[in-house]
Amino acid sequence: MSETPSQEDELAGTEQPFVQHLMELRNRLVYSIGGIVVALILLAIWPGPDGLMNFIAHPIKAHMPPDAKLIAVGVFSPFIVPLKVLGMAAVLLALPWIMYQLWAFVAPGLYSHEKRFALPLIFFGSLLAYAGIAFVQLFVLDRMFGFIQHFTPSSVAATPDIASYVEAILSLYLAFGLAFQVPIVVILLVRLGIVEIDKLKSFRGYFIVLAFIIAAVVTPPDVLSQISLAVPMCILYEIGIWGATWFSRNAPKKDEEADTNSAA
Repeated sequence: MSETPSQEDELAGTEQPFVQHLMELRNRLVYSIGGIVVALILLAIWPGPDGLMNFIAHPIKAHMPPDAKLIAVGVFSPFIVPLKVLGMAAVLLALPWIMYQLWAFVAPGLYSHEKRFALPLIFFGSLLAYAGIAFVQLFVLDRMFGFIQHFTPSSVAATPDIASYVEAILSLYLAFGLAFQVPIVVILLVRLGIVEIDKLKSFRGYFIVLAFIIAAVVTPPDVLSQISLAVPMCILYEIGIWGATWFSRNAPKKDEEADTNSAA
């Protein structure tokens, strides 16, 4: 009577030469860049660099005098900064496509149950990144600039430089986009067996302190933006614990089914 094939047999014989891995990586990078270029062309057609600039400048212009505009101190700022914003928007628009290329590159080395686990994480990771950026644009910026404008002396005209403003906005986008990945990181730590759920629960108090420290470092020096980052991180940490608990309860059954199907 023959023995039942083990789970390792699923990937037996699928090894590829190192050069072939490099070629596959090159192809995935080319596909990713192609997606960014397509997104760049689409955004250049509509809404265009001017429309994108008006969109990201709306939160601060709402707290400026009616006829006030952002200024361009640098000689090339009126040309470089809109292109920088256009490129950033193109990368964000192509983010799901880029994440898919990343998944397609590592998928051949994953088992069937690991593929079913990785794809939802990539999808929700992209969704959380969009949620973090939208949270900045629609909630944080308006209240942050309102808070700053409240303490601006009446003798000072608040007319920020366009380059410094865009740089600050991009840093906030990046900070919140990464911070909103907390549930994904928590689930991966539990799924890979690095941390147990009970330890995550006992670490809850330390994480709250850590969240406020991170918020104080990566956000502007105003209390409102720091709280706006730290509080969602704490909430997302709890969501990550809940998601890890759900995956832990359902993973053994799914893994057992995957092993059975692989053996069959």
